[in-house]
Amino acid sequence: MPIDAIPFWKLSGGGNDFVCLDNHDGRFDALLDDPVRLGRFVRALCRRRYGVGADGVMFADRPEIEELSDIAARFLEADGSECELCGNGTGCFARFAVLHGLVPEGEIRILTPAGVVRARRGEGRYVRVCIPSPESIQRDLHVCVTDRTFSCDYAVVGVPHLITYVDDLEAVEVDRWGRALRHHHDFHPRGVNVNFVQVLSEGKIAVRTYEFGVEAETLACGTGSAASAILTALRFGWDGPLRQCERPVLVRVRGGDELRIFFAVNPCDCVTDVCLETVVRVHLQGWLLPEFLAEALALG
Repeated sequence: MPIDAIPFWKLSGGGNDFVCLDNHDGRFDALLDDPVRLGRFVRALCRRRYGVGADGVMFADRPEIEELSDIAARFLEADGSECELCGNGTGCFARFAVLHGLVPEGEIRILTPAGVVRARRGEGRYVRVCIPSPESIQRDLHVCVTDRTFSCDYAVVGVPHLITYVDDLEAVEVDRWGRALRHHHDFHPRGVNVNFVQVLSEGKIAVRTYEFGVEAETLACGTGSAASAILTALRFGWDGPLRQCERPVLVRVRGGDELRIFFAVNPCDCVTDVCLETVVRVHLQGWLLPEFLAEALALG
């Protein structure tokens, strides 16, 4: 790949920030096929104070089958690892794709490693993202870490999430306990994202998340918010409109935004029609300059 200045966008969704890059011309093809160099590049880009700074990087590409999707997305965590899906990231990606002229305004079909995800702009700054239904749900787990036992639920919403319930979210040592649970042997080899949930009232929760790939607490997590909303509703027996896609579970995230999670639950507790509404902010457009690229790509 030649060392030329490369345009990028930076957006945030619910407090998660992302760098978006366009690969429709194939300029990143060789890099995307080289996991070692790709990881180095993403880590350099996400490194705060030395790079652009972000929770992750997303590449826009041509879809493999245009009849099934409008655009393809690849998601890289800040540590350079690739993940199947990012809820807040998909909201940002959809907005970027429209603003960058890659797709027209309206509902967008985005091909991800977790399948085709649909996104469209909502009211104000909200973007609605319909994501895969949760899989591998496990409820009423008891996970022991050193001298403490956590009461948890578990689900895969594109990526794996552990939900544990607390009385006082502000008192939780998220980095300490989140790191311990994220690496717990029950979830080897990959590990798990860890969400600490406080129920504020029926249909409203607050969440703090320790994310793998970032390996720290983040200001929000879209798939984590969805998993937290769904599993909390199941655990506490929330009924009526909250289980029928008519009223969202409201999720207050660490960054201060309120995410909205819609879903349906049938009488057998099978969850379908999961949609996340996240607040997307467009921060800046810029250029990755040759000096930075040479260092990030270890070519100079």
